[in-house]
Amino acid sequence: MEAMKKYGIWVAIVIAALVVVPAGGAKLAGVEQMHASFAMLGLPSWFGYFIGACEVAGGIALFIRPLSALAAAGLAIILLGALYFHATHPPVQAGIPALVVLVCTVYIFLRRRQDMLAFG
Repeated sequence: MEAMKKYGIWVAIVIAALVVVPAGGAKLAGVEQMHASFAMLGLPSWFGYFIGACEVAGGIALFIRPLSALAAAGLAIILLGALYFHATHPPVQAGIPALVVLVCTVYIFLRRRQDMLAFG
C-alpha cells in the first residue's frame, strides 16, 4: 500500500503531463485543429494560445512539489472546459482522455495540497 501511495502520485503526474504539455505546445504552435474548438465555442482566437501557455506551464509545474497542487487545480479547470466542449459537441467519447486527466489532476491536488507553496 505504501508503494501505491509513493508511486501513484508520480504515475498521475506523468500521465497528466504527457497529455497537457504536447496539447498546449500544439496550441502555442498554432495547430488549426487545436484551435477549432475555441472558435466553435465563440471564444477569441488568442484564447487558444493562452490556454496552450497555461497547459505547458501547468504540466511543467506538476513536477515542482510546492507548485504541484496549484498547477493541478489550474489544469483541472481547463479540463472541465474541455469536458464541457466534448459534452456539447459530439462525439462525447472524444472527451474520455480529458476525463482521465481530470481524475489525475484531482488526485494530484488532493495528495499535494499540504505542500502548496511550501518552498524551502
